[in-house]
Amino acid sequence: MNKAAMTPRQGKEGDPPPEAGTQQDVPKKEGKDEYAVVRMYAAREQIYPREIQGRFASLRWLCVFLTQLVFYGLPWINWNERQAVLFDLASRKFYLFGLVLWPQDFIWLAALLIICAFSLFLFTAIAGRVWCGYACPQTVYTEIFLWIERRIEGNRSARMRLDRQPWSFDKLWRKSAKHLAWGSLALWTGISFVGYFSPIRELLPEIGQFALGPWESFWIVFYAFATYGNAGWMREQVCKYMCPYARFQSAMFDRDSLVITYDNARGEPRMPAAKAAKLQEGRKAGDCIDCTMCVQVCPTGIDIRQGLQYMCIGCAACVDACDSVMDKIDRPRGLIRYSTENAIEQGFSTPEIRRRLFRPRILIYTAILGAVIALFLGSLVVRTPLKLDVIRDRGSMGREVEDGIIENVYRLQVINTDERGHRYRISASGIDGLSVDPSGPIELAATQTLMVPVRVRAPHGAGESGSNKIHIELQAEDQPALHVSEKAVFLVPRR
Repeated sequence: MNKAAMTPRQGKEGDPPPEAGTQQDVPKKEGKDEYAVVRMYAAREQIYPREIQGRFASLRWLCVFLTQLVFYGLPWINWNERQAVLFDLASRKFYLFGLVLWPQDFIWLAALLIICAFSLFLFTAIAGRVWCGYACPQTVYTEIFLWIERRIEGNRSARMRLDRQPWSFDKLWRKSAKHLAWGSLALWTGISFVGYFSPIRELLPEIGQFALGPWESFWIVFYAFATYGNAGWMREQVCKYMCPYARFQSAMFDRDSLVITYDNARGEPRMPAAKAAKLQEGRKAGDCIDCTMCVQVCPTGIDIRQGLQYMCIGCAACVDACDSVMDKIDRPRGLIRYSTENAIEQGFSTPEIRRRLFRPRILIYTAILGAVIALFLGSLVVRTPLKLDVIRDRGSMGREVEDGIIENVYRLQVINTDERGHRYRISASGIDGLSVDPSGPIELAATQTLMVPVRVRAPHGAGESGSNKIHIELQAEDQPALHVSEKAVFLVPRR
């Protein structure tokens, strides 16, 4: 059966029926086995996050603005008469402003992924799921989609009321307008995404002329559908069940990591303000007035007062909500705040919390991350925009030609990764009297690859019988500093 399993259960006559989703026994008639439907998961409860203002909400919107400015804006920036950021898979070239990367430059991609991984480890160890709460695409697009929903359907109460109402003209136009806005934004997101792989200034006219290729069409629709479904419909389900980060984040935390915490000692016993005012002398209520604002603003629908949970994405919406309530009832802020487990239990002050941030784990992560970044940037600075691969011609081994001259044939694959054309001369060293035919010059346009067959010759008697190590070199005529040398084997027939 779909979403359920038929499981034999035994119970006593007269027992109450089990609740949905539980593992309780069911009634059993004498002599017969009864079967209960056990649901494998609970039905989703719709979450209606309340809009909240505050310092962390402003920071979150700043991150939304910056990330989307970069995502939507980068494909439109030009650099050297081309798109500044373009991953041209067809020609196997990655353009990053003034940097042109080829498949042979995979090492830099690997280094970049290592930097991202160690950055995630470092930031998580310091401040928990700060990436999830502020810059994760799922969080960013969910925030944008919620903003659209609020502008069209109203605040939290209005949205809940609208969903409970029967269908009417007002409900129909509001729902239609919301989904049309969601779909338009998702479609533009898909186009922008594909614009990183196909030049966006060529992509838009092709869309207008219905001349789009099959792969571009597929990825635009796929990415638009993923954005629309994840941010519009699934929302917190992605963070709770699909994202692996929620599952292994605990391995990155320790008791000195900054996380969203509820000060249990200060907040309990919680009770409404009116009830707290009626308490007898000598009895004391906590600062929490049980307004549930922290639950109402949570995008994943958890109650932070029950302790840190893996569903918490660290967005600090509950901090803003609780601080606003504390301001209204004239109590100090910080009932819910960024803190650490050790700070809550031992009552550390803010300076003490900051001092404990510089612990061995953080220092090691920082040192490794700094070293990898330094090596990454250093290798880019000294990188030569010229690549040379030497391939022996297997059909022509070392042979003796006129006047006893020994000749070996090679194919040189020359890659000019610079965005300027150059003229190169070819030379060889390692054996006295080596000559190269042709020696050059050869011309390569910007970001061009060229296969050049060359003959390397040694005079009679030069070198030793068998294999000899030589170097084949390329030198730019217009830029002396631009040169590259590659090892090769020169074969001399046995005398």
